[in-house]
Amino acid sequence: MKSKLLRTLLILFGLLLLILLIGPFLIPVRPLPGLVTPEQLADPDSQFVDVDGLTMHTKTAGQGELPLVLLHGFGASTYTWREIWEPLAQNHPVMAFDRPAFGLTERPLPGEWTGRSPYSAAAQADQTVALMDKLGIDQAVLVGNSAGGTIATLTALQYPDRVKALILVDPAIYAGGGTPGFLRPLFQTPQMRHLGPLITRRIQEWGYEFGRSAWHDPSKFTDEIWTGYQKPLKAENWDRALFELTRASKPLGLPDRLNEINVPTLVITGDDDRIVPTEQSIRLATEIPGAELVVIPQCGHTPHEECPQAFLQATNAFLSQLETTAAP
Repeated sequence: MKSKLLRTLLILFGLLLLILLIGPFLIPVRPLPGLVTPEQLADPDSQFVDVDGLTMHTKTAGQGELPLVLLHGFGASTYTWREIWEPLAQNHPVMAFDRPAFGLTERPLPGEWTGRSPYSAAAQADQTVALMDKLGIDQAVLVGNSAGGTIATLTALQYPDRVKALILVDPAIYAGGGTPGFLRPLFQTPQMRHLGPLITRRIQEWGYEFGRSAWHDPSKFTDEIWTGYQKPLKAENWDRALFELTRASKPLGLPDRLNEINVPTLVITGDDDRIVPTEQSIRLATEIPGAELVVIPQCGHTPHEECPQAFLQATNAFLSQLETTAAP
């Protein structure tokens, strides 16, 4: 009797294991219709630059002595800088680019690169500096919002001689450091790699509400703005690339290295940031040596979009101070 029960349990376990191993591959992952190349979605001022074999989408404008490099956050693109682009370019050379997995930058798939993933944070720091090299920028002020602030901070730590200063806008430093540890092994399995695009495609469902939650006044997150954010979701392989970004993400240990940052730093946050809580940015300004803090009232996670005038006032004051200090 016990032998029969054990045999039955083993059979059930085997069937369950078989379902777990093979079942995901029985779920169809059909290609999304109507996707096009990034070049077909380009704006009149778009530029495509080869950076170590990766075609990156960039925009440049302005002239002057103090270059600015803008790094957008999760789910965004160069579009996020539209409200402050021209005002900043009046006095500075400004360069913005789409980080891998976003915007119109090329989205390579596994097997199309060698070595580490181009979607990893370390690779993105390298790409930032390599792109600066391509465009003849020796040293720049890095302006990073949210996850772009993460990459800006990492770049300053890895390439301190290339970063003149940091402007960190609601940066994700203490939280949002990648896929939880217990999920990372699962995301490396063939089963999850098969299903990954189905998971990331759900951004089309929750992205609108996520965007609204980034604003203090959600009514200002208009249909026109949402359309601008959705444009990159027409680019080929966007869903697979977003899953590769998820697979490549991991905690970076930045909070333990903040005392190593030795460049002038401005931290800007909205007083109603529900994505990266405002108190985290306030804490960050106390833990980066000599950092300045500006809290913009009645503003959310993307002050450069929702509160552009207050953002520009804080940014221009900081940049003027930098230029005054650098003057002979």
